[in-house]
Amino acid sequence: MITSPNNQLLKDIRKLNARRAKGRFVAEGEDLLVAAHDAGWPPVHVLRAGIDVEPELLAKVSALGSGSRVLGVFDERWARPTGPLCVALWGIRDPGNVGTVLRSALAFGAASVAIGPQTADPYGPKAVRASMGAIFQVPVARVRDIRDLPGTTVALAAREGAALDRAELTEPLTLVVGSEREGLPPDVLAACDTAAHIPIHSESLNAAMAATVALYELSRTSTHRVP
Repeated sequence: MITSPNNQLLKDIRKLNARRAKGRFVAEGEDLLVAAHDAGWPPVHVLRAGIDVEPELLAKVSALGSGSRVLGVFDERWARPTGPLCVALWGIRDPGNVGTVLRSALAFGAASVAIGPQTADPYGPKAVRASMGAIFQVPVARVRDIRDLPGTTVALAAREGAALDRAELTEPLTLVVGSEREGLPPDVLAACDTAAHIPIHSESLNAAMAATVALYELSRTSTHRVP
């Protein structure tokens, strides 16, 4: 059992949770570790309070305000962006939104989530928690250019293009989502093949909510995703 705060593994976990080290990430809580197991994603390390490490030491390296009873350290996995449906996040800086989009992508059958420039780290602790285990099931890719995305690129932008309509779009396609405040940069919007918006009565939607609504619309009449 680990009994010293100077243990190297604990130091490494602190760095990973602060994202001062990359290549691996930390998932905390029984539910996330079960999700990883079910997805066939083995941990590099597992620490259980009172078994592998003293509880107070685990609490001190935890990214949770209430501490953790168990955490796992996992290797990051990066894939290529693939269709038939991909979601690309461009400039979404809130890690909670990134994790929520991962969760929605899993729910509505997206094949991958692409992380564009100025987007929060999907393997950061807040994004991992918000994904509710989807980080272990949805392939995640890094992209720098719209041309790296599969199929038709559809910019989701307020008051741009026509109302989003699944019947008007053919797969493969990539839904490109920008930040709630700034939206998509003009050059990114111009580089996409087409633009679409979600008809709403208010000024805007939270980025993760907008992506979720759009994914639902795109999945409604699909033949290969969940009914």
